[in-house]
Amino acid sequence: MKHLTLAALCLLASLFTISCKTQSGATNTNVSASKGSVKGNWIITDISFEGIPQHSKITVFDQASYSCFKGSQWVFPNNETNGSYTLTSTDDGCSTASQPIVWSIYKADGVENLQFKKIGGGVKAKNVTEGYRVEISSLDKTTMVWRAAVNYEGKTGYIIYTLQRS
Repeated sequence: MKHLTLAALCLLASLFTISCKTQSGATNTNVSASKGSVKGNWIITDISFEGIPQHSKITVFDQASYSCFKGSQWVFPNNETNGSYTLTSTDDGCSTASQPIVWSIYKADGVENLQFKKIGGGVKAKNVTEGYRVEISSLDKTTMVWRAAVNYEGKTGYIIYTLQRS
């Protein structure tokens, strides 16, 4: 009986060691948000909500309804801060438009954000005082997810943007 108890304890200890080793050796598919990992061309493929009713009428980035941004193309060039986004949807009264932006990665309190300012019309980025920040919830080589806080009927809700690298 003593040998059986000892064998069971050894087996249990071995299983515990293996399970801990597997977890610590697991690879993380997320990439830390940096200009290098964000650079490239992206398309917003999905938009969802947290704390906001589906199909609410919300204007985003002081430009258009959130639905107009589905299918929009975002360009974050190599080694530069200048980029752009292009609205391509004509559904639900959306108008196509192209907007130059200046972008960067902003980290605060362990949260990584993509921040950008709209530029154009001969105005230099340093003279633009307002901009936008979206939290980068996840990022890998092909998918990026943004979480943007919005005020809806006096409460904070979130718009979740899913982007695919194109």
